[in-house]
Formats: sequence, structure tokens, C-alpha cells
Amino acid sequence: MTVSSSLQSILFNKPNEPAAGGSSDAPAFFKDLHLDQVVGSITMGWEEYDLAPFFHEPLRSPDAISYRQEVMRDLEESAAMQAVRMFSQGMRDMRARVEQANKLHHEIEKARCFLDAVKIYCLTVEGLGKELASLSLASRGMLDLREYLAAYLASTPFNDLAATVRMLETELSAIRYNLFIKDSRVSVRPHTVEVDYCAAVEQIFEKFRHGAVKDYRVKFQNSPSLNYVEQQVLDRVALLNPKTFQGLKDFCVRHSDYADEKLVRFDREVQFYVAYLAYMERFRRSGLSFCYPEVDQVSKDVRALNCFDLALADSLLRQHGTVVQNDFSMQGEERILVVSGPNQGGKTTFARLFGQLHFLASIGCPVAGTEARLFLFDHLFTHFEREEDIRNLRGRLQDDLFRIYDIMNHSTHSSIVIVNEIFSSTTLQDAVFLSRKVMEHFSREDVLGVWVTFLNELASFDQKTVSVVAMVDQDDPTLRTFKLERKPADGLSFALAIAQKHGVTYGQLLERIKP
Repeated sequence: MTVSSSLQSILFNKPNEPAAGGSSDAPAFFKDLHLDQVVGSITMGWEEYDLAPFFHEPLRSPDAISYRQEVMRDLEESAAMQAVRMFSQGMRDMRARVEQANKLHHEIEKARCFLDAVKIYCLTVEGLGKELASLSLASRGMLDLREYLAAYLASTPFNDLAATVRMLETELSAIRYNLFIKDSRVSVRPHTVEVDYCAAVEQIFEKFRHGAVKDYRVKFQNSPSLNYVEQQVLDRVALLNPKTFQGLKDFCVRHSDYADEKLVRFDREVQFYVAYLAYMERFRRSGLSFCYPEVDQVSKDVRALNCFDLALADSLLRQHGTVVQNDFSMQGEERILVVSGPNQGGKTTFARLFGQLHFLASIGCPVAGTEARLFLFDHLFTHFEREEDIRNLRGRLQDDLFRIYDIMNHSTHSSIVIVNEIFSSTTLQDAVFLSRKVMEHFSREDVLGVWVTFLNELASFDQKTVSVVAMVDQDDPTLRTFKLERKPADGLSFALAIAQKHGVTYGQLLERIKP
């Protein structure tokens, strides 16, 4: 049962959006960027909605991203979020009753449970419509939903459905009958007024009461379904009230598809926002910031302030650790951030956060940081170092070559490429030669990205490369700060500082071995 409206989806602003169905398979780069961990953490507790596919497919236009950002902003308001949460709880209760009805075998009992489900649905939809009518909304998605709900609640089909539910509820509640139990025989008869002897019996035996006495009353156990005797009683009650129970049976047949398709879809899709906002709140409580990024499909001027790796931050916060935030920017002809510096200094983390920011922005989510301007890519590729896989019978260098060649063949001027420590298994001379060839290709294709490397030669490859260095403590070069800065690569000075600290420079060694 649907009504005409501009509402298509709370996630997709166009009915023919190519990603509207989502993909059950995570993109190949998810593991490298730890986005599998991020999405797993976001969707934990929302398994019944199967949200992961919505987090697998990037959107293809800035307007589609803005559509989601607008809805997210509306739902950050507590009143709107409360309305959605109440609606979602009602829909969960409805599905629970439907699921219970499907497990029952007695026809009348099954029908009564189905009526309860429809009643919950009607009250839930009416509640959402009432709440949204009083809210100040700004997003296209929520405004379309409010308009759709108003039309739906005013429609004849819905009002007939709700009226029939109320009528059947009233008729069923009004049914009265008498039970006559003798030995193992139970008789069901039309209701007649009987004398209630309870008060008289209690009064007669009151004089025998001495303090607290044992309660001999039998307590009935609540069961999800009727037992055999109760079912037999219900069948005979139905024979005494044929019109009402026939009406209940007909109702179930006529309204088997009572739930509106668009509202059912909304119930699932809106959890994308609810789950992500709940995930964000965990970080915000620790003082970390999220922002709505500006996304451009043409300009490759990108920047981000106070950004951080979500997967790592999640882990650190659980261990009461400190989250280090970094900045980056590229403008004009700059395209590739070449990251160098000491091992375990945050270089790979920086590469991951660059990819995380761009991907989460591409699905319309706020990103980690206080400010961000990002590029809307056509494809995102990653090349992270992997251990040798005996199944492909290739050595590490050969595997690196196969994988980077595949990326070079499929990347375009609108792609983002993130390379981490490539060609580390070969000689320095070969690594430099191969890396320069790959960098020439990416520079020629005008690819945007990050390249983590131990080769300082790449940091000043051409005007499109930007050198970023993982910093160490000025007083103790063995301590990593995990902060990265734009500056010329200077691995030699770092090595010299380490050698000086431990007294193993050439001069120090000569001094120590003097005869």
C-alpha cells in the first residue's frame, strides 16, 4: 500500500542511483585501510538491518553526498533522532509479533497475533508522522519523508486499515463467555451473569485466619502459545461469535501486505545514519572531532585538519591511550604525498587515514577531523606490503609488480592510489628504478594519493610530489611523536642522531678504539 510522493529513499536522492542496492562484498582496499574494522564497529548491534552493503558503495556525485549530509545533520538534533528511534523500536516490535505469528499453528491464535502486529504498525507510523510534523527539518530526505507520511496517513487505505484494527480490537475485547468445568470436561457457553461468591467465602473463613498463611493458588505460566485445552476453548468461543472471528480471518487475508514498502525501506536505511552517529559519539565523548567535508569532483585541492585513523583511535580509546591527530594539504599541481621517516613513526597510519577520509566522505558521512576538503574519486586503489602467498607461486617482488601493474592499468586521472612500502624486497638500486617508473606513470595520469616509502629520492620526484616526514622527539630521536609535517626528507640526519645517542658514530667509534 503506497501513495504517490517524491520520496524515493532516505539514502539515495535519485531512484536510478547505481549504488542504491549496495554490495554485500567489501571493496578490495577495505582491509588495507582497516575500513573492515571501522564498518564492523559501526554496524555492531545493527545486524538485523544488514547495513554493511550501504558502507561498501561510494556515491558518484557531490549532490548525492550532500543529500546524505543533510539528513545526517537533521538527525544530529535530539528531537529528530528520538522520533526515529521510537519509530524503529515500534517496527522492531511489529516484526517480533509477525515472527511470533509465523511460529504459531492455531489459526485463530495466529490471526490474533497478526492483528497485534498491524496495530503496532499503525500506532508507530502515526507516532512518527505526529513527531515529524512538529520538527524543524532542513534536509531534502527528511522533508520528503514528512510530506510522504502526511499523505500516507491521510490516505483512505491507511485510514481503513487503522479503523478496521480498532473495530476488531473493540469487538474482541467485548467478548465474554462462561466456562463450566466438571472432572475432565470443559464446556464453553454464552455469557450469563453469575453470582460471585468470592467475597462471601472470604468473609465466612476470615475468622479462621491466623497470621500469614501458605498461598495454595496455582500460578499460570506465561507461554508464547496456547496449550491444547486453551486452543479448544478458543475454537468454541469462535463458534459462539462467528461474525467477529470471521472478520478477523478476512482481515488477515486482505491485509497480508499491510506494511508500506517505502516506510519499511526507510526503517532499514535510516539505521545507516543512526549507527554512524552513535559510532561518532564514542569519539566525541573523548574530545575528538568530526566534520562534514566539502567534496569536489573536479578540483584536487585537498586538505584536512586534526584528522586521525578511526580504527587505531577506537583501539587506543578502549585502552585509554592518546590519539595523535595530523593535518595534510595539497593544492595547485600537487598530487602525491610522499611519506618518509623512521619505522613505527605513523607513516602507514597516515596513509590509512588519507584513504579512510576520502572513502567515508564518498558515502556521505562526517569524517574524523575539524575541517576537510576532499576529492570524489572514481576508484580507490591500495598497494600495501603483503607476505608471500604460496598459492600464487610468486615471490614478493614479483607479486608487487603484478599488483602495481594492475593498478596502473585500471587507475585514471580521477582515481586515488595509496602505496605503502613497495619494492622493499629488492635492492636499493632496483627499488629506486622501479619506483621512479611507477611514479612517472601516476604523475602522467595526474593521480591523487599517498606513497609511503623508504626511498628519499621519491620525495622530490617532480612538482606533483609533496614530501611529508614522520617526526621524532627533538631531544630524543628514538621517540616517535607520530606527527607528520611537510618538509624535505632527511633520513640521514635521523640515522646520525640515533647513532650519536648510542655513541656509535664513526667519530665516536674511532675515539673509543684509540690505542
